[in-house]
Amino acid sequence: VQLQASGGGLVQAGASLSLSCAASGLTFSKYHMGWFRQAPGKEREFVAAINWSGKITDYAASLKGRFTISRDNAKNMVSLQMNSLKPEDTAVYYCSQAGSPYVVAGIKAGMYDYWGQGTLVTVSS
Repeated sequence: VQLQASGGGLVQAGASLSLSCAASGLTFSKYHMGWFRQAPGKEREFVAAINWSGKITDYAASLKGRFTISRDNAKNMVSLQMNSLKPEDTAVYYCSQAGSPYVVAGIKAGMYDYWGQGTLVTVSS
């Protein structure tokens, strides 16, 4: 399995940014997908997740309303739209894939078996 995240960059506070993650290696449409982030000096934290059909999503409580996760099973891609970005959103963002088909991986990083290389998002004040 390969997960290739892209779309990170340097933006000012209040801006929007869209991250994408291209997946290959397994039947993408069968797997729960997630986004996590890790800020300097902090532990990796859950951002958002989406089930295999795209009909069920979950968000970190602090991010709900600003971030939107979506997927395109035809293109084997999962995206994260981030609006009203804040300096505290600065982190490396990772996409992840559950290890088993049709399993809700939830918010715990340990439930995801596959990880992308991460893409850096920097929000300046």
